[in-house]
Amino acid sequence: MRRLVSTAALALLAGGIAAPALAQTPPATIGERYVPAPWWMRDPVIASMGFVRTEVQANRAGFSATFQVVDRSATDASRAAADRVRALSQALAAYGVDKVRVETTLTTRPLYDQYRDESGVLRDNVRSDRIERYQADATVSITIRDITVLERVYATVLASSPTSVGQVGFNLEPDNELITWLSGEAVKDSANRARAAAANAGASLGPVRVIDPTGRACQTDVLAGWPSYSSGGGLATTVDSSEVVVTGSRARSVAAPPPPPAPPPPGTAPSEAQIEAARLALQPPLRQITDSACVVYGLSN
Repeated sequence: MRRLVSTAALALLAGGIAAPALAQTPPATIGERYVPAPWWMRDPVIASMGFVRTEVQANRAGFSATFQVVDRSATDASRAAADRVRALSQALAAYGVDKVRVETTLTTRPLYDQYRDESGVLRDNVRSDRIERYQADATVSITIRDITVLERVYATVLASSPTSVGQVGFNLEPDNELITWLSGEAVKDSANRARAAAANAGASLGPVRVIDPTGRACQTDVLAGWPSYSSGGGLATTVDSSEVVVTGSRARSVAAPPPPPAPPPPGTAPSEAQIEAARLALQPPLRQITDSACVVYGLSN
């Protein structure tokens, strides 16, 4: 009977039924006197956690502008608002979707006659027969995928005389080249830390046992029944990314700008002089990006 139970247990293990439960269970109970070590700790090793950081100029930007029109009818208000953004949308679309993406939305709402109640509070007389006018808002949402055209695009929008313009927001979307480079720097940092630690302890590095880009091999709590995968500690090493991502700003003249020309008529794109007059300095900020890696080395005296 005991043999049948053992065979059934082996069948469950071979079929993978018990595998998910075992994967969640550490190989030892916290508090036990002896804890089995991972395979790469059978001999003296040093597990070194590389942690690097760098600052890269933001490569994405976005903002929105609203053109508001009030008219007697909803149709007239919507048409007038659409006319104000049509030429601007066409001018921005000319940059191409790889540089500038434009999304235009149009909303219309009624403006009611107002009255004061017995407390003197001004309220809307929300009735269909008390609509005085209609307000149409044409909103242009712009995403800049090429930072080099940000200032000109922003100036073009300002020169179009919008009712309101939102704040420019920046963010960083690392490309594959930057991600790969930073991952390599993390491995180099782990090697430098391991080499220094071994030298300070009077030992020398042996062959590489494990290279773990996730860093979990360096976060196992062997004393409490691994794996625990606690968060990595220590300060990040700052690395220079100037050779990978070009950053910097163009030199600018400090002379006083000329007086702004008259705004363009509704439905027409702003002229070159109007765009230059509305141009502002928009310096993309730096964004921090980090990466980590774990490398386990053997040790020799």
